[in-house]
Amino acid sequence: MTTNLIDVQNSDVIMATSNMAENHPVGFQWVMKAKERGAKLIHVDPRFTRTSSAADLHVPLRSGTNIVFFGGLIKYAIDNNLYFKDYVVHYTNASFLIDPEFKTATDGGGLFTGYDPAKKAYDQKSWKYQLDGEGNPKRDLTLRDPHSVFQLLRRHYSRYTVEMVERVCGIPKEKFVAAAKLFCENSGPEKTGSITYALNLTQHTNGVENIRALCMLQLVLGNIGRPGGGVVALRGHANVQGATDLAVLYQDLPGYHPVPLRDAHPDLKTYLEKTTPKTGFVVNRPKWVVSMLKAWYGDKATKDNDYGFDWIAKRASGDAYSHQHIFVDMYNGKLKGFFAIGQNPAVGGPNAKLAREAMQRLDWLVVQDIFLTETAEVWKAPGSSSRAAVSPKDVKTEVFFLPAAPAAEKDGTLTNTMRLIQWHEKAANPPGSVRSDAEHVYQIGLRLKTLYADSKAKRDQGILALTWDYGDQHPDILKVLVEMNGVALEELKDKAGKVLYKKGEPLKSFADLRDDGTTTSGIWIYTGATVWDAEGKVVNRTAGRKKADDKDYLAHGWGWAWPANRRIIYNRASADPHGKPWSEKKKFLWWDPEAPSNVPDKKGKWVGLDVPDFNAFLAPDAKGGDNPYIMRADGKGAFFGPLLDGPFPEHYEPVESPVKNLLSKTQINPTAKIWKVGDKKNELAAVGSAEYPYVITTYRLTEHHLSGVMSRYLPMLAELFESHFAEISHELAKELGIQNGEKVTVMTPRGKIHVKAMVTNRLKPFTIDGKKIHEIGVPWHWGYNGVAGLPGSKGDITNDLSATVGDPNVFIQETKAFLCNVKKGVV
Repeated sequence: MTTNLIDVQNSDVIMATSNMAENHPVGFQWVMKAKERGAKLIHVDPRFTRTSSAADLHVPLRSGTNIVFFGGLIKYAIDNNLYFKDYVVHYTNASFLIDPEFKTATDGGGLFTGYDPAKKAYDQKSWKYQLDGEGNPKRDLTLRDPHSVFQLLRRHYSRYTVEMVERVCGIPKEKFVAAAKLFCENSGPEKTGSITYALNLTQHTNGVENIRALCMLQLVLGNIGRPGGGVVALRGHANVQGATDLAVLYQDLPGYHPVPLRDAHPDLKTYLEKTTPKTGFVVNRPKWVVSMLKAWYGDKATKDNDYGFDWIAKRASGDAYSHQHIFVDMYNGKLKGFFAIGQNPAVGGPNAKLAREAMQRLDWLVVQDIFLTETAEVWKAPGSSSRAAVSPKDVKTEVFFLPAAPAAEKDGTLTNTMRLIQWHEKAANPPGSVRSDAEHVYQIGLRLKTLYADSKAKRDQGILALTWDYGDQHPDILKVLVEMNGVALEELKDKAGKVLYKKGEPLKSFADLRDDGTTTSGIWIYTGATVWDAEGKVVNRTAGRKKADDKDYLAHGWGWAWPANRRIIYNRASADPHGKPWSEKKKFLWWDPEAPSNVPDKKGKWVGLDVPDFNAFLAPDAKGGDNPYIMRADGKGAFFGPLLDGPFPEHYEPVESPVKNLLSKTQINPTAKIWKVGDKKNELAAVGSAEYPYVITTYRLTEHHLSGVMSRYLPMLAELFESHFAEISHELAKELGIQNGEKVTVMTPRGKIHVKAMVTNRLKPFTIDGKKIHEIGVPWHWGYNGVAGLPGSKGDITNDLSATVGDPNVFIQETKAFLCNVKKGVV
């Protein structure tokens, strides 16, 4: 549901749920442009920051309670008839009827129907639609049926009252009501609102449900697929979107196909049958997957050998390889070697102390980075007042460091949060033996192919079959982009015999991909990023730099956005079911019955300000013509959307919390992943712990980047903060006798750090159900490496404090809300 950041300027109200002004200042310019046009800005964040100073309303809330806040907004919108009813009825699954056996968490004490405490998992057999005789979901367009999704939604959030929001989140009642009115009343046919979020919402044991909750709020208000609406995921790096597109996550193949399972998917036919829905746009998965395999394995991929499907690495059902799984397994001796490419887990990951000790148990470690990171020197880590030194004699790990080029010393693409792929040119050659990431990986591939050249082993044939011809020694990244785009492997014709593509020509659209082995595409959503000009030369559309103008405010000529250079996804929802704009003010796409059609003797086409996110010639009254959410089998936005921890987002307290759950008797996410690690490496604080009474949240600074590798070594950045610090309210500082600038010890059951106290008004105590709760904030950019003698270059590692616990859906860590203690001085 990620919208186009540029389009935020058309929002009537914006809700920023992170410190966008400081952590994403380039994107924040569009928020400010919206404010220049009269938009209102609401900032929802525990701390008062530069984002708050630009906001019309700052709403501080206790970290870890966002679902209560969003659930309260959903209830407020419905109770006050501020929801967009026509949108909800026609474009969401609100009218669908659910199995009568299903009960919400309101009726189950915080649990949904089907929970098995022994397995700590749900049996989801009742989490399904009622179907008619033809297999279609039954619907009640009046939304009155007690088994309709809409009524179940109301039932589920009936506990999320204004008073409950105040008790759980610590938001004064009048402030919550002001925020609810401001956001809900600026949404509807004439107005739209957008919501931005970042890691402050994802890094929780209910992180995925946090994001679902805000998406559901946007569906309630009709703010998806419309100009000035949507949800903006603010990434922590310029290419996070690109990395996930290209399968950096263990469960995905490029283009978001599920990784095959060893037991469930013995062959390509079975894999495609089990992962391809019967309806919706994903029915085309066979074309996308076969074209991907042809891109990978070329002529070696044939119909007779399942296009090389056996060569794909597969995982067993139930196995997971997330960051946290990897390091627990590493600590337990299950891994022998590890590549760390542009990542610094010795500092940047949860329970970093455990991660460092795990890497010290490897046989070998390869680190590829621009500086000698803490990970690269994990074998000789110096001691400090908070941790013991590591002696090289006690570490068996053999470490190899490969110096890597930064972005300015290589060309390639970056795909940002709005799915915009932008080509960047190399500004300078890297010095000496420094190489780009791509060159390192390319060389490894070339040498593996040489090493296995004479092998007959089945496991080696995939490496030998790889198409790996991007240059002699230095890979041509444009060739890589063309392979990702896809080409015609032979002359392609349409049904009438008209030539569509010459052999070798880059494909213009994923609609032209085929499942017969005649097309390639390394990642189907990138198809169209490169094309041929009239002379048969490659045109790199990601390098386009045509700025926005009055005729094209979304700048379709600047870079290239997947899919199909579409700038707002699900944009069918920008028009009503009859194809007319919801209002003249929010006119974006509409059905023109007189426009030329691609069907002989017929007229009608979708026209407007963007590329239609559906068949441009599909009439509104045609079958499926009123289904905006084409990536879903039912074509509707999902209020009811089963995840591992529930079909509706439900509030649970963080694993470490200062208070009991006031919404139900279920304290924490019952399906959360909590690792048991030996040697007391993952001890947890009890609920309401007197030893660890304060909430701690971690965050980033404008002046530093991630674990500090790209900023702590640079004097002009490092000196802007002369030391690592913790933000502490004046009230807590007074209770503890701490003065601004004094050394303090921050400790958790996992470890401790020594930092300076920044005593500030930016944080205030929360009143939670009548009890005063303090929260502190600690940035996480520091580590023990850096530049000798440079103030601010080195410091203790914040993530030594965090725990190895995770969300059950994606296993992301909980580093935005856990418990700590603060003591004056070095303890």
